Amino acid sequence: MAGDFVKICRDDEIADGEIRQARVGDSSILLARYDGRLYALDDFCSHDGAALGDGDIVDGQIQCPRHGARFDLKTGAATQMPAVVGIETFDVKIDNGDIYVAIEE
Repeated sequence: MAGDFVKICRDDEIADGEIRQARVGDSSILLARYDGRLYALDDFCSHDGAALGDGDIVDGQIQCPRHGARFDLKTGAATQMPAVVGIETFDVKIDNGDIYVAIEE
């Protein structure tokens, strides 16, 4: 998704394997670091709307805490039922130790 880059947090505030939730305008996003890479995705399960940021990272996927649906961190694709529809992903960059996510406000 194209958009303006918005500062989310400092790079040292999210360790490998951690998830951080953020609100940008009307959007809820999650930021996850896995295997040293940062990913930004919509913070809701396409199955029932639950906050994915309350879930866990499992093998490069974010797992919904309610029913176990999973989404690929890189692509947002639904990888495990009951979700069949993917979620949106966002570009991430680090500048001067700050993490920015490209999102339409």
